[in-house]
Amino acid sequence: MAVKLAAIFFSMIFVDNYVLSKFLGICPFLGVSKKLNSAVGMSVAVTVVMVIATAATWPIYHYILVPNELEYMQTIVFILIIAVLVQLLETVLKKFLPPLYAALGVYLPLITTNCAILGVTILNIDNGYNFAEALVCSAGAGIGFLLAMVLFSGVRSRIEEAKPPKCFEGLPITLVAASLVSLSFMGFGGIIEAIFGV
Repeated sequence: MAVKLAAIFFSMIFVDNYVLSKFLGICPFLGVSKKLNSAVGMSVAVTVVMVIATAATWPIYHYILVPNELEYMQTIVFILIIAVLVQLLETVLKKFLPPLYAALGVYLPLITTNCAILGVTILNIDNGYNFAEALVCSAGAGIGFLLAMVLFSGVRSRIEEAKPPKCFEGLPITLVAASLVSLSFMGFGGIIEAIFGV
């Protein structure tokens, strides 16, 4: 069991990274990654919401929706739960961490519509994970999101210092850099498979 949980955790960070492999959560990845502080703050907020959303949606799906044959309502129910959690997080940040609240700006309410969070909750159900596996998967996905944001923040700071050709300035060079960072994670697939045998 512990080996399977470790395999899920590290796979979500390196191999099945939601941003770099599944391309979910691209809006905050491109929008908030200019500064390291805001990238880390956004990533921590997303990780917290992912884990709490999974802890809330998994039992609701298995103990309320499935017994009542309401599985088709999962997307709507999950979005409502995520929206409530983001509102609570926004209130806590506004009260206790005003600088982070100000730094995240418009991207904090956008966590509600961050497809990475909804993707984690739905894919946990689709993959047939039990409750512990779903929580580990969500934590790994959140840490993978953090890793992607921090790495890309470093890459973007280097891009700011560089002088790309005029046609690549702005968004084009940012997208090229994001694709290169994404490609760099492809090599982890074999390593995870060799270590955990999955």
